[in-house]
Amino acid sequence: MFETAVVLVAVGFIIATIFGYPAWVEWRRKRIRRRSPSPQEQATLEHRLPMYEQLSIAERTRLNGHMQVFLAEKQFIGCQGLQVTPEMKTTVAAIASLLLLNERGKYFPRLRSILIYPDAYIVRETVAVGGGIVQERQSARLGESWVTDQVVLSWGQIQHDLTHWQDGQNVILHEFAHQLDQEDGKAEGVPILHNPADYEAWATVMAADYKQHCDRTAKGEKTVMNPYGATNPAEFFAVATETFFEKPQQVLAEHPRLYEQLQQYYRLNPVEWAKRQ
Repeated sequence: MFETAVVLVAVGFIIATIFGYPAWVEWRRKRIRRRSPSPQEQATLEHRLPMYEQLSIAERTRLNGHMQVFLAEKQFIGCQGLQVTPEMKTTVAAIASLLLLNERGKYFPRLRSILIYPDAYIVRETVAVGGGIVQERQSARLGESWVTDQVVLSWGQIQHDLTHWQDGQNVILHEFAHQLDQEDGKAEGVPILHNPADYEAWATVMAADYKQHCDRTAKGEKTVMNPYGATNPAEFFAVATETFFEKPQQVLAEHPRLYEQLQQYYRLNPVEWAKRQ
């Protein structure tokens, strides 16, 4: 086994030397994607992830491959005494990897660490209230995504989401959608799209549906998406993403152009998953 590892390192070094670092990274990831899930990982996928049985065999294979790369490259840190278990890692990695089934292959490049709290956690934030006055207050949160290198999650909320898959709210999908949005260093509801020509249509549709969502939320009307999506365009994209995966038929019915944009971006059609139930 040691000799095999030495050979692999040597091959990787040769690839990196001849073709450069990106080629070496992809060579390494390709090998990792071939790993079969462990019995424990497979049990978690089958018994803890509600959408798993709805995926095709090809999608399950891709999901496992991306999950393996995620687990190999990202660090998990338990907070407030929480011991992060293999089940927790598999759950987070698998649901986050749903966003990568379109073979984007970048694996949230800015992300280094996932911090997991037992439940909601308290942060201090500074808020401008006008007239040059700034207030410091405490806020309870269930998750957040940093532009730099971290995602923070509440395990209690994750467990709730696993048993309420079709309520349109999922903290992992939400925060990792922010990671996609933040790949260019900004959080503005515009992820890096596949083709430059796609940005005009994205801006037109997102602006219109964001305004519609804000207007309906302001009137107190019931919407398929969480009212929190009316906060700003970045939150709208994150809320739209989690709803797209959890309530695809409703999104398609109420926001057909938005659904089309998300389907094109993620290169997935969750409506087909719902038909397999």
